[in-house]
Amino acid sequence: MTAPVYAAPANAPVEPATKQGRFLLEREGVLGPLLLLPAVVYILALVGFPLILAVLYAFSDVTVGSPHITSTKDFVGLANFRVILNDPVFREALRNTIVFTVVSQVIVVVLATILGLVLAEDFKGKRLVRFLILLPWTTPIALSVLGWFWMLDSVYSPIDYVMREVGLLGPHTPFGPARNMYWLGKTNLAQASVIAVHVWRTLPLATVILLAGLSSIPKDIVEAANMDGASYWRTLFKVKLPLLTPIMSVAILFSIIFTFTDLSVSLVLTRGGPVNDTQVIATWAYFKGIQGGNLAQGAAIALFMVPVLVVIAVLMLRLARRTETT
Repeated sequence: MTAPVYAAPANAPVEPATKQGRFLLEREGVLGPLLLLPAVVYILALVGFPLILAVLYAFSDVTVGSPHITSTKDFVGLANFRVILNDPVFREALRNTIVFTVVSQVIVVVLATILGLVLAEDFKGKRLVRFLILLPWTTPIALSVLGWFWMLDSVYSPIDYVMREVGLLGPHTPFGPARNMYWLGKTNLAQASVIAVHVWRTLPLATVILLAGLSSIPKDIVEAANMDGASYWRTLFKVKLPLLTPIMSVAILFSIIFTFTDLSVSLVLTRGGPVNDTQVIATWAYFKGIQGGNLAQGAAIALFMVPVLVVIAVLMLRLARRTETT
């Protein structure tokens, strides 16, 4: 006896062909992770693996002659951290890193706010000014620092030349009898030069971020303040700057990361001199680990930047979440 054959009703709903033949890549649960995969691989390859390797090196005794950890005997615990904490050069490098970062970012916040307010207005040549302000950020850092290295040269500095021409250098001047300033050879001038280059480097990014924040402020709020008779300064400090605080915080956090972890400025300008007065954590880790051949101590020195970066990353995430909810 054969089984009965049931035919589908004539008016039964037919699923669309596009839904039946949906490709696997069109599914949100598959396409999203697939698009994120290159970024995850990039982070793991260029950030995750070197970080894990640095942690392993920091707790070992590896050197350039033995760059691989072959057994548990190579691990020395916290010995490298005790050595570098007792190193006066490391303590000075840590202090210089904090001072350079804090001082430069205070200057950057003030100048970026002024430039943002100026560039938010309409005037002739506005696009050219924006291009010139953004130029330092687009220039490769090593190339731009080399330009500053020439401008601050002890013998051929064009800054010294201009100062001599206007009578600020030479006998019987406020700066004494010296014919040159020796920007990179004196402690105070070398530190000021490093801070100035950091400001010059990070100012364009902070300005662009603040300019974007200024353009996002609703015009109705500013117009209402003007109609109420508020002056320019009252509108600035009571309306614009409070609304710019979240955006300004983002600019500060980014600038702190770039300044605190920077290697090129101190390395190219002064190589940490004179007498380690401009030494920072990044350059001291380079000298100790790469040039000195002690990979373990170089990694331990570099790891002191991790807590600061973790705190900054947490602050950035919390700030971004608070900005989304407001």
